[in-house]
Amino acid sequence: MFRRTDRTGHRWLPAGFAVAVAGWGANQFTPLSVVYRTQEQWPAVSVAAMFTTYLLGLLPGLLLGIPAAGRFGRRRAVRPALALTAAASALLAAAAVEPGVVYVSRLATGLAAGVLLTAGTSWLQELSAGSGRPNARLRRATWATGGGFAAGALTAGAVAEWLPSPMVLPAVVHALLAVAALAATRRTPETAPPFAGGRPEPFAAPLWRGALRHPRFVRVVLPASPAVFTAATVAYVVLPPLVADRVPGYAPLFSGLVTALTLGTGILVQPLADRLDHARSARATLAAMLAVIGGLLVSALAVYGKSARLVLVAAVLLGAGYGLTLVSGLREIERLAPPKDRTSAASLYQGAAHSGFVTPLLLSLTAGSASYPALLAGLAAVGLLCLMFTARHSRRHLP
Repeated sequence: MFRRTDRTGHRWLPAGFAVAVAGWGANQFTPLSVVYRTQEQWPAVSVAAMFTTYLLGLLPGLLLGIPAAGRFGRRRAVRPALALTAAASALLAAAAVEPGVVYVSRLATGLAAGVLLTAGTSWLQELSAGSGRPNARLRRATWATGGGFAAGALTAGAVAEWLPSPMVLPAVVHALLAVAALAATRRTPETAPPFAGGRPEPFAAPLWRGALRHPRFVRVVLPASPAVFTAATVAYVVLPPLVADRVPGYAPLFSGLVTALTLGTGILVQPLADRLDHARSARATLAAMLAVIGGLLVSALAVYGKSARLVLVAAVLLGAGYGLTLVSGLREIERLAPPKDRTSAASLYQGAAHSGFVTPLLLSLTAGSASYPALLAGLAAVGLLCLMFTARHSRRHLP
């Protein structure tokens, strides 16, 4: 019995590799954006717009991933997305010649990531179902996603720092990894056969019958959801370029390090979110928002004092807020949505959480009217208002 489990226990690895590749591709842009701004002197607003374009592809990808995986099967949904993310990185490497291609690359990267983070995660969890470990499915999905995000930024930063062609080689590395994942998933078992007969239910229908119609989603989950990626993107997109002159010669590497620190902290605190979670209150969400507010205030101090060390402190706080907010929101969704709708509801929650990706662009657009420390303090004030609203409803409308 043990031998059989051992032989089949690693079937999930190619699917996990595919999910990690999605995160890698999404976050390799973070240290590259520092190269664009500090070495190539691209305007800050343009670079922020390039970063945000990822969101325009991600949201449709998240919405399409689940129905595509249900209609065509997990493998047939994942493999074209891997090919697309490889092509997107190959296109990103051409930014050295034509900066405008970055927009197309980011759009394609977002679309591929959306499919991979939904269909790929479902595939990974289903392949892990026979492991004999109750929490293996969620733990593997969490580590594959978060590990890909962190490793992509850290590796891209190191490659851009120490190897030639910093605008080209990081993207080529990811393209090759995506091709490797495409080969690795070729013979990975399918866990859900293609849909046969009739028409599958539209993606949005169960959501309106489940979590979205519940007042707790609107008054507790939704106000906190933008904090997930507002915290993350402030830490690793907004802050590193603002203190780049404090780490001369190491700006791309510093950016990758801040990204890895933020996301690594987000992974490590997730068990704490599970311990804080309580069905009769929103204490996990409230604690998460406090961490985000604290991180934003430290960020304002870091920018005001031009302190790279305070940026690292802010990255830890914002990373903790990112991880706690993400998990607490998903736990609320699990209680609000019927079991058959939870995957779709979680995907929609991820879409709401990713609205925080707009934050760097908004800050760049408003930087002419106020200083970055003032803007970051203003974000903290908005977070405090959301915290007060959520706290007021934290014990109401319980499922």
